Amino acid sequence: MNWKYRRKLFFNGAPLALIPALAFLPALAYLVIDPAIAHASTIAFVLCPVLVASMGLGVSRLARCCVYGPFDLLTALSFGAMMILLVIASYTGLFLAVFAAKM
Repeated sequence: MNWKYRRKLFFNGAPLALIPALAFLPALAYLVIDPAIAHASTIAFVLCPVLVASMGLGVSRLARCCVYGPFDLLTALSFGAMMILLVIASYTGLFLAVFAAKM
């Protein structure tokens, strides 16, 4: 795998993984838990699978960029993006656990 292909994987994979991960918790909170707009369940029914699918595609691209090839700058950046994704997933899970405990 050459440098250009790995660079393409990173620059496409990082936004595909991080932006939907950041948008998932507010979308879940405002569309499913406390619907604030009309037709919120329909929007959530369409939006949540799209967010999860794009997040999965981004994570797979980051993983391919991180695993193949020698340890270089792209590997470090991919690993850093995956660690940021892990932090986002942790606070999302913590929020959902707190919300489930209050129900």
